[in-house]
Amino acid sequence: MGIFGRKRRAEAGDERPRGRHAAPDDGDDDFDDAYLDPEVTSGPYDIADAPEDGIPRIDLGSVRVPVPEGAQVQVEMDQASGGVRAVHVVTPVGQVTVSGYAAPKSGGLWTEVCGELTEQLRTDGAKVQPGRGEWGLELSAIVGEVALRFIGVDGPRWMLRGVIAGPQSQAAAAPDVLREIVRHTIVVRGDSPMPVRTPLTIELPEAVQQHIAAQQQQGG
Repeated sequence: MGIFGRKRRAEAGDERPRGRHAAPDDGDDDFDDAYLDPEVTSGPYDIADAPEDGIPRIDLGSVRVPVPEGAQVQVEMDQASGGVRAVHVVTPVGQVTVSGYAAPKSGGLWTEVCGELTEQLRTDGAKVQPGRGEWGLELSAIVGEVALRFIGVDGPRWMLRGVIAGPQSQAAAAPDVLREIVRHTIVVRGDSPMPVRTPLTIELPEAVQQHIAAQQQQGG
């Protein structure tokens, strides 16, 4: 069962054998085409195709992110601007962050981002390993004692990126938790023209805004 208490729907004829291609060595940045080929899967959803499934989600304006049972929502503020830097879903196996970006109609942005992300992580001393998931390319990385997994999905004029960061002891369980959250996320891209790679704006629910304002007043 998934973390939302429901199994993923499998469509007849959609099954593809896993493990057909060995992962490239850690030093190989030329991703095999197999990593770029997504499986047929449901979700994440554009708002135009979003299901009425009753799954609890936090509405962040540009993305509606599911919050699994037992998880907590954590808001990271930008101290300089006073705005929201990121919103995290903290699960027992790691902290999940899901972000949306403007993307070209032709898709393919996630592949470009993966190459840049791999180079950046290795420059920072991380051990990086590409792999294949249901949406294509995924990245695993080890930074000190922290295990990271990155997933990206190219949608209609948007790209969704999800990452989970947690202790290496939970590295085996973390990817499935991340995939489940990404799978049920809804993206609200909007119709306004945006430069490619522009982060989609995060808007906090009114109740969360009021809670943060009250905390700031108490702190001041």
